[in-house]
Amino acid sequence: MTCTLHVAWDERLTDYHFGPGHPMAPVRVELTMRLAHEFGLWTQPGVTLAAPAPAADTDLELVHDAPYVRAVEAISRWAEHPDAGGALYGKQLRVARMFGLGTADNPVFPGMHEASALVTGATLAAARAVWSGSAGHGASIAGGMHHAMAAHASGFGVYNDVAIAIAWLLEQGAERIAYVDIDAHHGDGVQAAFYADPRVLTISLHQHPETLFPFTGLPAETGGPGAEGSAVNLALPAGTGDGSWLRAFHAVVPPLLRQFGPRVLVSQHGADTHRRDPLAHLELSIDGQRAAHAAIHALAHETAGGRWLLTGGGGYDLADVVPRTWTHLLAEAAGQPIDPETPTPVPWREYVAWRTGLPAPERMTDGAPAQFVPFESGYDPADEVDRAIMATREAVFPLHGLMPL
Repeated sequence: MTCTLHVAWDERLTDYHFGPGHPMAPVRVELTMRLAHEFGLWTQPGVTLAAPAPAADTDLELVHDAPYVRAVEAISRWAEHPDAGGALYGKQLRVARMFGLGTADNPVFPGMHEASALVTGATLAAARAVWSGSAGHGASIAGGMHHAMAAHASGFGVYNDVAIAIAWLLEQGAERIAYVDIDAHHGDGVQAAFYADPRVLTISLHQHPETLFPFTGLPAETGGPGAEGSAVNLALPAGTGDGSWLRAFHAVVPPLLRQFGPRVLVSQHGADTHRRDPLAHLELSIDGQRAAHAAIHALAHETAGGRWLLTGGGGYDLADVVPRTWTHLLAEAAGQPIDPETPTPVPWREYVAWRTGLPAPERMTDGAPAQFVPFESGYDPADEVDRAIMATREAVFPLHGLMPL
C-alpha cells in the first residue's frame, strides 16, 4: 500500500537515560534508528524525518496535574546540583518519592524534565503530522511511556507521551480515537487517563497481571460510568507464543476497531513480548512481532482512513530484539516492509559490536513461521489462551453490540 510517514527523531532523545545498569538503556533506540538508516528508510519516497520541539508545560498538563509537572521540574534541577553529584538528599528524596521518582524503576537524573518533555514532544510532533495530513502515519520510536500517571511517575515513565498525544488529538476535534497496546505490560497509564471517556477505546494485550507489573489489566476492567466498554484488556498467560498471541489479537482487536470506527489509530509497540526479553515471560519471535505490526498497519487503513500514530515502548533485549522489531515497524509504516530473510547490514553489525560489545543478529528474522489458527475456527475451552480470549470477548463485546461467539 502507498504510505507517507513522518518520523520524529533527534539524537537528544537518547538523553532519556536512567543511568548505567537500568533496563531502559537508550542505546536500544539509537541502534534502531541506525539500522533503519542502513536500510535506507529515510530516503524512501514519502518519508520525512525531523527533530521535534520539547512539549510545553501546557501540553504536559493535558494529562498530568500541574503540581506534578512543577515537581518534576524542581526534582530535575535538584539532580543537577554539582555538590550533590546528581544524588538527592533527605527531604528532596522524600519529595521525589511522593511523585514516584527516586526509585529503582524511575531514578532521578540531571535534565530529567527536559529529556522527558522532548520524548513527549516527539510523539506530539508525530500526532500533528497525522492530524494535519502532512503524513498518513507518524512515528515516535522513543515514545510509548504508557505507565506514567497523572500525578506520579511509574514503570520507567515520567510523562505519558501517548496519553498526552491522544488528549491533544481530542482537543483538535478527533471524535473517536482507538489505542492498541501490544507491550508485554498492561497499558495502565493510558487506560487510566481515558477510563471515563467514551471517545477513546483503549485495547491492551499483555501478560496476565498475576505474573507481571503493573498487576492490572483484567478483562473486568471495561471503562468507567458512561464509558462502559471503552477499556479492553486481554490478559495472556506467561509462555504465550506467536501462534496463540496472534490468534488472540485477531480474535479481539479487528472486530472492535471495525465496530468503533476511530478517526485516528494510536498504537504502542513494546518489544518485550519477545522470548529473549529479560523482564517479561511471553514467547513471541521477531516474526510474530512483525506480523502484529503489519496487522495494525492494515487496520489503520481499514478503520481509521490510514491515520496512524505509532510509538515504541518497552523492550529490553537491546541489540538482538529491539532494533530489529522496531526497524520492521518503521519499514512497515513507510510502506516498504523488509523481507524477514534479509541479512542485517554489515556496517550495522560492526557498530553494534563496537557500541555494546554484544553480537549482532545476522538476519531480520528468527526463522519462525508466525502462523495462527483463527479463533473463528472453533473455541477450545481446554486451552488457556482461548479462555483468556473468551473472558475478554464476554466482558466487552456485548457492550459494542458484538456477540462473544
